[in-house]
Amino acid sequence: MSKKPIKIGYSLSLSGILAANGKTALLAHKLWEENINNKGGLLGRPVQLVCVDDQTNPNLVPEIYQKLLADEETDLIMGGYGDNSIKPAMPLVIEHKRFFVGLMGLAVNQEFNYENYFAMIPTGLNPGVALTEGFFSIAAKQHPKPETVAILAADAGFSKSPVQGAKENCAKNGMRVIFEETYPLSTTDFSPFIRKVQQTGADILFMCSYVTDSVGLIHAVNQEGLQAKVVGGAMIGPQNGSVKLELGPLLNGIVNYEYWLPVEKLLYTGVQEMIEKYQARANQEGTDPLGYYVAPMAYAQLQILEQAIKTTQSLDDNVLAAYTRDAVFHTVAGDVKFGKGGGWTASRVLTVQYQQLTNHTIEQFKDAKTQVVLLPEALSSGNLIYPYAKAKNGMA
Repeated sequence: MSKKPIKIGYSLSLSGILAANGKTALLAHKLWEENINNKGGLLGRPVQLVCVDDQTNPNLVPEIYQKLLADEETDLIMGGYGDNSIKPAMPLVIEHKRFFVGLMGLAVNQEFNYENYFAMIPTGLNPGVALTEGFFSIAAKQHPKPETVAILAADAGFSKSPVQGAKENCAKNGMRVIFEETYPLSTTDFSPFIRKVQQTGADILFMCSYVTDSVGLIHAVNQEGLQAKVVGGAMIGPQNGSVKLELGPLLNGIVNYEYWLPVEKLLYTGVQEMIEKYQARANQEGTDPLGYYVAPMAYAQLQILEQAIKTTQSLDDNVLAAYTRDAVFHTVAGDVKFGKGGGWTASRVLTVQYQQLTNHTIEQFKDAKTQVVLLPEALSSGNLIYPYAKAKNGMA
């Protein structure tokens, strides 16, 4: 191989509030880098990832990418994890007409409509609706059908799209929103909010929350003995292995979204081997002990670049983007085809219920029966335990 590496530059949140997911992504990226270099690299050259910590501070991102773009040694750039790392980079990316694949980032490109942007997030072409569609669809199939909904959401930018999507899905399924409230991200005691929900008698509690508040909300739901029939929604946090360990049986009955789980129908080529390698190093690297939420998508993010480069035999941004717009990619996250705006042509968001959790050990979360995929039906691994009180008590 030529000694001059292909350098791929990007930022990740390796410190700050999103560090847990950023570090998980970095370990998955390292595994891809090691694997590709063991196979001889790309275009006869080794590959070197140049990752800069943006500290979960969107104000630092433009300068980071400015330096990456100004560095003639950097052949390609890609997006970091989530809106905070991706969106602030977009104006520079567009100005320089770069090929840009982001990791997660719900609806980042709706504002820019940049044709060379692609998102590794399985929320399809209408992400706000797709993220919550399964939650309300599975609820609507229950008997007696739940009719009324309470919405409790963080007062933050990330919650706006899922909450709007939730309202659309409520209307679609003939449900009524009878309570809606936001809480500050600084909130530490969620019991007053849950008591308000309890007083409404709502059949469904839909929550849109961040990592720390998700933990607080689930504690409060259990402490207050909430009587809603379906509880969960678009909660960021329960997907993370450390949060799963912390909450353990308190998660029983919660219905939420996930992007990948180790159930039979999601064991795409190479994913099991990648997850095993990831988990073997997670403790040493200080990352999510399971890696289910971020690692498959992060690894697949670089598989997109790999397959585009190999097929086109090029590092030209326009060539890579043109190929990516039309190709089908085979990744550890399954087959991926991009559509308008860079989203996946088909949503593959998993609607999941946590069931039969009895302790706070990591091993029980490796058992598919504790994280049951309800929807989409083609990937289903079990059925909803209804109502919430039945599942909460660990009943099957």
